[in-house]
Amino acid sequence: MASPAFSCLLLLLVSIFALAESGSVGLNWGRVANDLPPPAKVVELLKSQGITLVKLYDTYDGALTALAGSGISVVVALPNEQLSSAASAQSFTDSWVQSNISKYYPSTKIVAIAVGNEVFADPNNTTDFLVPAMNNVHASLVKYNLSDISVSSPIALSGLQTSYPTSSGSFKSDLVEPVIKPMLEFLRKTGSYLMVNVYPFFAYTANSDQISLDYALLKQNPGVVDSGNGLKYNSLFDAQVDAVYAAMSALQYNDLKLVVTETGWPSKGDANEVGAGTQNAAAYNGNLVRRALTGTGTPLRPNNTVDVYLFALFNENQKTGPTSERNYGLFYPDEQKVYSIPLTLEQLASDPNNVSDPNNASKAQVPTAPVGQTWCVANGRAGAEKLQAALDYACGKGGADCQPIQQGSACYNPNTLEAHASYAFNSYYQKNARGAGTCNFGGAAFVVTQAPEYGECDFPTGY
Repeated sequence: MASPAFSCLLLLLVSIFALAESGSVGLNWGRVANDLPPPAKVVELLKSQGITLVKLYDTYDGALTALAGSGISVVVALPNEQLSSAASAQSFTDSWVQSNISKYYPSTKIVAIAVGNEVFADPNNTTDFLVPAMNNVHASLVKYNLSDISVSSPIALSGLQTSYPTSSGSFKSDLVEPVIKPMLEFLRKTGSYLMVNVYPFFAYTANSDQISLDYALLKQNPGVVDSGNGLKYNSLFDAQVDAVYAAMSALQYNDLKLVVTETGWPSKGDANEVGAGTQNAAAYNGNLVRRALTGTGTPLRPNNTVDVYLFALFNENQKTGPTSERNYGLFYPDEQKVYSIPLTLEQLASDPNNVSDPNNASKAQVPTAPVGQTWCVANGRAGAEKLQAALDYACGKGGADCQPIQQGSACYNPNTLEAHASYAFNSYYQKNARGAGTCNFGGAAFVVTQAPEYGECDFPTGY
């Protein structure tokens, strides 16, 4: 049974998460396999894990029928091989919408249609069909009073000409006028968003001699400062997402939002696939769930939520290519977990120290801090309400030493919420032996390796 103090911590984490609009986490349900459970069992699994968002790669009747009445929001897809037909005539998309959307909606909660997938990388040269197909699909949705369903198309990062430094992000010049601008204009006009597939694993495995593994896995690391705008990035994921935002801004579409429709890390790979493995997969996906659900945006878009669909639900044994392609799943086909990570706020709050540990170490064992001095400081982007709630907990039930930030005491000045919260968070962090998970407060704090500087206040490194 959890101790009263631990129960209070759980309540604090959930309440802090709820104060700010947080991001979301969904799963990609791929079916390139011959050993997967039937759709009804898959939906039971999704519900048992608290998953409320799922993305399909088609409009498979079995899946859409099983999802009816589940309350799970569904993104469906019109495959690349149908783009030519969809672009050539609205009569085709009228029929497609009636057969694949109207037939299931609203019992099955279809919220978006992905028109094609990574079309720019399609060897069948379907790029020219993309925007006309998107327009026709949308027109058909309007015709059948289904215009609340968003229309977009997932792009791969290979559609960028430049992604480093992040602030220099730009789309490939040969794509800009023919397809990128028309697509972004369509998204703006229809109130939709850009779908992007983001895989830090690919960048890391190709450049492991230059990219820190901790940076790729969203672990504690010194970070990378963008030479163009001075923003600091603590993860390759954020840097890649912001490269797309920068590319959109360069074309004057900085008002558009993006959703990461695929991201993941393989639990197994070939000898040349550096970084593939169960521990790294658990770390990346677990830390990304925490990243998405704690409500902070990226350095370039701090007020946007981070919404992701993890790839994938299952290992898929009929996928071609390197070993990694068949090992992105969170679950084996027998529904057993490949590794255990939290997928919801409640799971995250009930196990705050076990986000990236595939071995499920006991909660009673508080992991030791990294070698060298570290401090915990407030995240100024978390917002005043979130910081105040975390500060109240740290100084109250958390047991932090907050006497030095009282009026007249040594650390009262500067009299700002961020300064006072930083002192309290650090006290809590140091009193708990700098244990993993003790400097987070639902995204309101983070670890630094240089002593904080707030007036003349000295931040302790132990008690």
